[in-house]
Amino acid sequence: MSLERRRVYYSGHVQGVGFRITSGRLAGRFAVSGFVRNRDDGRVELLVEGEPSQVASFLAAVRAEMGEYIRDVAEEAEPAGEPPLSGFSIRH
Repeated sequence: MSLERRRVYYSGHVQGVGFRITSGRLAGRFAVSGFVRNRDDGRVELLVEGEPSQVASFLAAVRAEMGEYIRDVAEEAEPAGEPPLSGFSIRH
């Protein structure tokens, strides 16, 4: 099983609109691990890891649910499994 890890930064009106809660709820529908948190600069950061199809489907679901609040998305690929992730959490 190959894993993929992506760090995604969402900007726009993404804080105070349930973005983290929605992302956490959506993560439960996919075989992914990671976290979501608000950044001090007003963006939301999401780190997700899983099989490529699961990561892509999860990120598409986040965009579908929260797209009206997103102005820009910046994604970075990272080495999978370093450090290992377990579950999906909402960080404060």
